[in-house]
Amino acid sequence: MRSAFVAGLLWQLLAASFCQFPRPCANSEGLRSKECCPAWAGDGSACGALSGRGFCADVAVSEEPHGPQYPHSGVDDRERWPLAFYNRTCRCTGNYGGADCGECRFGYRGANCGEYRESVRRNIMSLSAGEQQKFISYLNLAKNTINPDYVIATATRREMGENGETPMFSDINSYDLFVWMHYYVSRDALLGGAGNVWSDIDFAHESAAFLPWHRVFLLHWEHQIRKMTGDSDFTLPYWDWRDAASCQVCTDRLMGGRSSFDPNLISPASVFSSWKVICTQPEEYNRREVLCNATGEGPLLRNPGNHDTGRVQRLPTSADVDFTVGLPQYETGAMDRFSNMSFRNVLEGFASPVSGMAVQGQSTMHNALHVFMNGSMSSVQGSANDPIFLLHHAFIDSIFERWLRTHQPSRTVYPLANAPIGHNDGYYMVPFMPLYRNGDYFLSNKAMGYEYAYLLDPGQRFVQEVLNPYLEQAQQIWQWLLGAGILGSLVSAALAVLVVLARRRWRRNRRRKRGSIFGERQPLLQSSSEEGSASYQTTL
Repeated sequence: MRSAFVAGLLWQLLAASFCQFPRPCANSEGLRSKECCPAWAGDGSACGALSGRGFCADVAVSEEPHGPQYPHSGVDDRERWPLAFYNRTCRCTGNYGGADCGECRFGYRGANCGEYRESVRRNIMSLSAGEQQKFISYLNLAKNTINPDYVIATATRREMGENGETPMFSDINSYDLFVWMHYYVSRDALLGGAGNVWSDIDFAHESAAFLPWHRVFLLHWEHQIRKMTGDSDFTLPYWDWRDAASCQVCTDRLMGGRSSFDPNLISPASVFSSWKVICTQPEEYNRREVLCNATGEGPLLRNPGNHDTGRVQRLPTSADVDFTVGLPQYETGAMDRFSNMSFRNVLEGFASPVSGMAVQGQSTMHNALHVFMNGSMSSVQGSANDPIFLLHHAFIDSIFERWLRTHQPSRTVYPLANAPIGHNDGYYMVPFMPLYRNGDYFLSNKAMGYEYAYLLDPGQRFVQEVLNPYLEQAQQIWQWLLGAGILGSLVSAALAVLVVLARRRWRRNRRRKRGSIFGERQPLLQSSSEEGSASYQTTL
């Protein structure tokens, strides 16, 4: 009975919500009160207030003006996030985190979140075969597991009723939760009426928040896998695509090879061939004036290399990356896709990694990989359907980290005002709950408890990329090695016993033979050196 109680308590602790709509708040009462301050299971109080973990507080959104790219106001639920849904949420103290302050903020662990621990993300090509297969199995598990913590909205706030009379939320699996989030943050604004939308809006792309938003996205994804699997050491791998001539990870052993039956499909030998994509029909949603409801819309598509070569001539090179990291300014001009000499705009792929100038009709750097994949990953709103998205963005995040370490910018470098809507420093990231400000993640990843293997010093890199995979393989076969060692020892011992017994028997037979030929005689006390030498060597 005690074990059942402990198991139940652990499950409640793991059920703390991190992003999108926490289950305890996705109901009529939560919408009516506009309060999302779930009780922490550890003490039963809202936000764990009795244990000093946090408290319920009013949400104070930034009032700084945004740029002219979005001229509307009060028509989109993502404006001044999250006020369309909630105006009171948990504010966690110290190292506590989560929608109910029942978890730890990034980089910290332990019952009281006092243990800082740094994880290392490694190149997927340097992982052992066992580690690669574990990663793929985790992806597939997430795709087939209903998320216990979060739900998605299948309608706008207005459609749910003034007082939340008709809450419209839906279950979703853990992998598709993040696909839906990426869709929701980048979808067009619905202005009212079929097909009446505003497309020049994106709360996570085409401006300053592109890099901080995707950094938090990956951290949450990583955290969710750890919770789901119980593997607290799990880290996302990255794909270093510099100077690649083809999709090196597009094999059945990794992210799925090309089908021999249809080049646009994944090989049947890959687990990803059975995956169904969601949120890939933005024109249809706009025409019907609806949100993506996460219904399956067909197989995962990918045809790498058979893309529009007029738009992408080649994959990014090492020289492209070095040039981009060398740009000293994070944002310039209007801070959008037309910015020149902007590190963010070049890395995102709207400007040239050779000149730094914005280019139209071409895709570079980050964007080039999406176009090159020529399938589900090539559409912004549905791109996260392809698991290569995770490997790609982990490497983009590492380039962001290189730039931060190279230039060591202060917080004031990040735009405080006049960036496109959703991208100012103080704007809360859509659609995360608990709330994260863009500017809070404009700092080194070490503050969030992770590192990239190729950015380590040579000694640390050897441990991560050479020694650790070797130890992983040794761990997988240690039982076989131990069994083989024991068996070998037993065989050697048995052979030694047989040799000794055979030798003794041979000597007894020889003495009997001599006695039968010469009769009884006294032991030989003296002999020639030649005879003695021969006898010694024979005995030896």
